[in-house]
Amino acid sequence: MTTAVVLSDSHGHRSAVARIAPLFEENDLIIFLGDGVGDLYAAQTQYPEKTYLCRGNNDFSGGAYEWVIEEDGCRIYCCHGHRLGVKHGLERLAQEAKEHGCEIALYGHTHRAAIDLVDGVLCINPGAIGSFADASYCYLVLHKGKATPTIVPLA
Repeated sequence: MTTAVVLSDSHGHRSAVARIAPLFEENDLIIFLGDGVGDLYAAQTQYPEKTYLCRGNNDFSGGAYEWVIEEDGCRIYCCHGHRLGVKHGLERLAQEAKEHGCEIALYGHTHRAAIDLVDGVLCINPGAIGSFADASYCYLVLHKGKATPTIVPLA
């Protein structure tokens, strides 16, 4: 079993990231989906072997535009989503995930937490960790090819 903390869109609100930072040590993966890459540099320095940073449309250095992560029988496509138009639908995201051989797609950009099945691809948005009203992240469990996402509100 592999566990992951998935977060996105901190937009400079490092205090929000700091609130969940204790989870970074106890989970197997830390996945940040863009717009605030610099807010996760400390995590990347402390846990380089398990931290994945995606570059968003408001990030001008650091992070990759996309990652493919393979863990516990799952292939996961990770991106911010702005280049795939996720604010207008998830079809392009699902297609890109399939082209990379992935059955799971993680994305951010919309600031809205969501879990959707699109054309056989499980599309997960953890919401915006930097949001003042509805801040959230995703706790993701991977086990023998199955993914179980849980959106966790940041109270």
